[in-house]
Amino acid sequence: MIKRLGMIVGFWLVAVLPAMAQVDPVSTARRAAQQLDRAGIALQDAEGARDRVAALTQTVQAYEEGLIALREGLRRAAIREQVLVRELDLKRERIMQMVGVLGSIQGSPETFLLLHPSGPLGTVRSGMMLGDVTPALQAEANQIAATLSEVTVLRQLQEDAKDTLLTGLTGAQAARTALSQAISDRTDLPERYAADPEKLLELLESTDTLEGFASGLSGLTDQDVLPPASRFEDLQGQLPWPVQGTLLRAMNEADAAGVVRPGWLIATGPQALVTTPTAATVRYAGPLLDFGQVMIIEPAGDTLVVLGGLDQIFAEAGEVLSAGAPLGLMGGQADQTNVFLSAAAQGTGAERPETLYMEIRRNNTPVDPAVWFRTKKE
Repeated sequence: MIKRLGMIVGFWLVAVLPAMAQVDPVSTARRAAQQLDRAGIALQDAEGARDRVAALTQTVQAYEEGLIALREGLRRAAIREQVLVRELDLKRERIMQMVGVLGSIQGSPETFLLLHPSGPLGTVRSGMMLGDVTPALQAEANQIAATLSEVTVLRQLQEDAKDTLLTGLTGAQAARTALSQAISDRTDLPERYAADPEKLLELLESTDTLEGFASGLSGLTDQDVLPPASRFEDLQGQLPWPVQGTLLRAMNEADAAGVVRPGWLIATGPQALVTTPTAATVRYAGPLLDFGQVMIIEPAGDTLVVLGGLDQIFAEAGEVLSAGAPLGLMGGQADQTNVFLSAAAQGTGAERPETLYMEIRRNNTPVDPAVWFRTKKE
């Protein structure tokens, strides 16, 4: 009996996997819930803000960041739960063996367990082995209990997230709607210049590539009135991304069809907010070729930032915008609670079906956005 018990415990101790996840999904999800709560307060405060556009822009971004964090927390919780359940399934047979052994020990008199056929020396040795084995069994039982407890917490977390998620998604949509209305109501934007409408129309009709349009657009303005490039030059490596998203393809990286573009392709969530990375003048705003709605902004006299793939645009050509000003929204349908939770339950998170194309052109030559934008970890 003692020998068999020792073999079982030894096998268990070798097979045990670490019980703690690399990143705590519970803490991640709870922090996300707090972010969404703060975004809800910001939405209420924005109603009376002096600059409603700026306040609502920050509110939309707060909701997006909170939802992304919540999505990540739920994704990690689902993956962690799957790992724990799989571990318990693999240990099921060994658990039953341990329960049987413990039951045998519990049902046998202690004196019988300590007696050994070889005499007093064997009895002493069996007692020492039993004393060593019992703490190991207790430790293993404690680990199983902790695993079951963690599974319960993770499942409760995912259940509780439904209300938080619904509130966050509803608030985000309300903030986007309020932002669109506030932008349509504003009348105080400074304007510096706008390209000649007839020349712009002629350029649009004669252009069949983004490169050709951007190059032609640079020639429609007197360079003497443009801001110096020196201030923009100082921002290398410091620019924030114009949208919450994930880099799909870097500059000159071919897609599945073998198409290569001299810019970034960023995957975003539906209706994600797009903002200016830095202060700039809007040179063009409208549909262009197959890029959907396109915004071309000018942060310096020799530099254009092209943003294509938007669904709704907020700015017009000639407007001078500050850093972080809203440019528009991506397309797609807003996340639905059931879709969001279903994807998270599978450990995949929510999909990012929209794509924003971003290109930086200096002196009519594309440059790698990686030189200008901050490193983003997602």
